[in-house]
Amino acid sequence: MEISGAVALVTGANRGIGRRFAAQLLDRGAAKVYATARRPETIDLPGVEVLRLDITDETSVAAAALAARDVTILINNAGIATGTDLLTGDPAAIRLEMDTHFYGTLSMARAFAPILGANGGGAMLNVLSALSWFSYRGANAYSAAKAAEWALTNGIRLELADQGTLVTGLHLGAADTDIMAGYEGAMVDPAEVARIALDGIEAGQIEVLVDDWSRFVKRSLADDPAAFYDSPLPI
Repeated sequence: MEISGAVALVTGANRGIGRRFAAQLLDRGAAKVYATARRPETIDLPGVEVLRLDITDETSVAAAALAARDVTILINNAGIATGTDLLTGDPAAIRLEMDTHFYGTLSMARAFAPILGANGGGAMLNVLSALSWFSYRGANAYSAAKAAEWALTNGIRLELADQGTLVTGLHLGAADTDIMAGYEGAMVDPAEVARIALDGIEAGQIEVLVDDWSRFVKRSLADDPAAFYDSPLPI
């Protein structure tokens, strides 16, 4: 997948990793970058084409798909972290996590899959998390939603194979963004996340692990889960 000359759309492009994606796509020679956000006035990146988009709103997704029919790379980056557990947390917050990460990503995939196919196949990248693979008190709703989004990513990869669309899952630990404000552990630079992810798209990778933490968690899935949860988690 060549980024130079491509037309990309990035969700949640007003800050954090999404903003770095949009900037680096331009730097790598993308012909056009649609930068989207629920509040488009918060997007201040020169050179992008700004669109209003709320991925939890089907009407908003349909409007974006109608406006961006030339897309060849879709970056599903928009997300939310409510800090909610499953048994004691606000059910509305739990639903918001799932509506954003699972149903929102699914809505984008359903709307843009035909566009990618019509434009030669292209690529879709879903920003996932090391928390797709483990649970952590205070983030269990997020973990459940990201696990669902991981399964979604694997499923639509199979469904889009016949039209030649590359579907890539991106996993990382903590990134130095607003969503992680107050976190005191090691964090990766959002620009580095975007760079590694775009390298992965160009290399045709179906899964990209950004950092040592995501690689460690992925390896642990083959072992007894008790060993993982009985050890202090370095997060």
